[in-house]
Formats: sequence, structure tokens, C-alpha cells
Amino acid sequence: MLSSEKRSLIRFLLIYLTSTFLLFSLASWIFYSSAKHHLLDQQRETLKYEAEHIKSQLRVLHRSDAKILYYPKSKHIQSAIYDLDKAYIFGTFKTKHTLNDHKDENVLYHIVKIEPYYLGAAYLLVSKEIDFKPIEDLQKNILFFMFAAGIFFSILGYFLGRLFVAPMRDSIEQMNHFIQDTTHELNTPISTILTNIEMIETFGKHEESRKELKRIEIASKTLSRIYDDLTYLNLNHHYHRKIITLNMSDLLKERIIYFSAMAEAKGLKVTIDIEPDVIFKMDKNDAVRLIDNIISNAIKYNKPKGILYIKLTKDAFIVKDEGIGIRAKDLTTILQRFKRANKSEGGFGIGLDIVDQVVQNYGFDLRIKSQEGKGTEVMVKW
Repeated sequence: MLSSEKRSLIRFLLIYLTSTFLLFSLASWIFYSSAKHHLLDQQRETLKYEAEHIKSQLRVLHRSDAKILYYPKSKHIQSAIYDLDKAYIFGTFKTKHTLNDHKDENVLYHIVKIEPYYLGAAYLLVSKEIDFKPIEDLQKNILFFMFAAGIFFSILGYFLGRLFVAPMRDSIEQMNHFIQDTTHELNTPISTILTNIEMIETFGKHEESRKELKRIEIASKTLSRIYDDLTYLNLNHHYHRKIITLNMSDLLKERIIYFSAMAEAKGLKVTIDIEPDVIFKMDKNDAVRLIDNIISNAIKYNKPKGILYIKLTKDAFIVKDEGIGIRAKDLTTILQRFKRANKSEGGFGIGLDIVDQVVQNYGFDLRIKSQEGKGTEVMVKW
């Protein structure tokens, strides 16, 4: 899967899973609140039943002739009776509770009014600790459901995401087929043109012929560069890189000579500042693609008779031009494949994508500064 497909799939999954998680979280919270309320209501009903039971026992005690009266007790229920003034009479609480003292969130309370008054009691307060086990079981079941649903919807989202990016994959495959066909068709005529130019330059002497040859040379080198870029783009994922000790200073001088005819045809003033013996360990083809695409863009988008500044140090490779520049809104997307900020100069929009691939492969840092109408600076920090 290509990086663009991965990015689209990851974005789709993030949006899909986040929205699904939020929706299920909301639904689970509503269900949990309702189910918890129902469980507490069941325990309250049990407490009311116990209150009525204690109330009936108080009625029996009220009618009893026994000299000693035993207050009804329960293992799980605490209770107390109060008079008409709501004053404490007797109860099973460890401390005396006032009638309205029920602030403990872990305890359920219920007040019953006693009529007629039994043993002078007008109110009965009963309480019991909340049984949290059913609530904890409910929480576990909801978490298990969320976990299982998360796995299910992640798998479903992945396959939906693959379907979502399928049209992109088809488009990319079509583009790759186009590149393969184009590179195949360009290779033969380019090789023929370059070979014949070398023969004419060797044996020809007429001045006009040399001018025509110069134009042919520029066109041929342009075709050759396009061919190399398309081949590199097509084979990059399967390309076996041969890492060697490379003198970038010497290589850059060679590539400047290669582009000299193009710069001369546009009347550019080329300023060169190359620090000697800048050595790197990298594949030569990668280095050539990096240098060529940056310099060719600077020539292509420079203004006629403008300045082309090329600098190489042990810290960075810098190319500046005085051309049309790049709009601020395009700077964030200019590295994308087939992206062209200015369509007046033609091209495939793959040069900076190739530069970005090389930079990422070697851990370099690519920086682009530009002002529309004033020019662009491209810096690769080693």
C-alpha cells in the first residue's frame, strides 16, 4: 500500500472510529444511567418492604402485654423511630441519626410515617448500604460490550476503508501504467538524439549548426531528465540503492555544467559557492535526482536574466532563484505528487515529490521559503 493510500485509510479510520466511539459511549452512558437507576429502585423497593415489615412488628409490640419490649432488628437494615417532634427515641444506628440526616451517598434511606402512633413513635427511618455488586457487574458488561464492539467496528472500518481508497488505488495504478508506457516510449528517441548530437558536435563546424545543436541539446536534456525522473518514480519502491562515499562537491559541479545550456538559454546569471570535498555516504542516483530536480525547478521558474544562486556546504545545499515564487497557501501541499503551484511552465509535478522522497530516505531536512513574485529558496540540511 502506497503512503498516500495509507494516509487516506488512517484518516478515514480515525474519523470513523472516533465518531463510532463517541456514539457508542453516549448510548452506553444513557443505558448505564437508566440501568443503574433501575437497580437502585429495586433496592429502594426492598427497603420499603422492610420498612413495612418493621412497622408491622412495632404494631405487634404496641399491643403486647409483655413487660420487656424488644425492638425489631435486622442484619442488613438499620432503623430508628422518632416522635411527633422528630426527636430520636430508639434505633439500631451506631450513632443517633436525626430524621433528616442522610448524606451518605453509599446508603439508601427511607422514611415512613406511623399512624396511629405505636409506642409513641410517629416516624420510622430505615436505611441499608447500597449493594454495588449488580452495578459493578453492569459496568463490566458494558465495558466488555464496548471492547467487543470496538474490535468489530475496527475490523469493519478497515474493510470499509479499503473500499474507500480502492478508487485511489485504481487511479494510482493507471498513473503508474502511464509512467511505465511513457518512459518506455521516451527512452529510444532520447538515446538516438543524444548520440547524434555528440557525433555532430565532434565533426560539425558551422556556427548556425552549433546554435541549432544547442537547442537540440537543451530539449534532449530536458527529455532525458523527465525520463530519469519518471523511471526513478516508478522504480523507487523496488530500487536497490548502492551506498557509496560520494563527493557532493564534484557531483554538483558536474550537474551545473549539465544545466549550463538551459541557464544560458534563459540568460540567467549563475552564482556558485561550493565548499570543496563535501563527502556523503549515499546512492549516486539519489544524489543526482536531488540536485537535478532542485536546480531544474530554479531554472524553469526563474525570470529571464534573473539570478540563480547555488551554494553547498558541509551543513546544507541551497538553491535560490528570482522567479515567480510560490503562493503561501500552496507551500503546505507543494511536495505532493502531481501538485503544480504554477501550470504555465508545464511538467508533471513530480520533481519536489522525488526530492522529498530522497530527503526522507536519508533523514535530511527539506525547507522551502518563497514569496510570490520574488523568488524561492530551497534548502536541504544534511
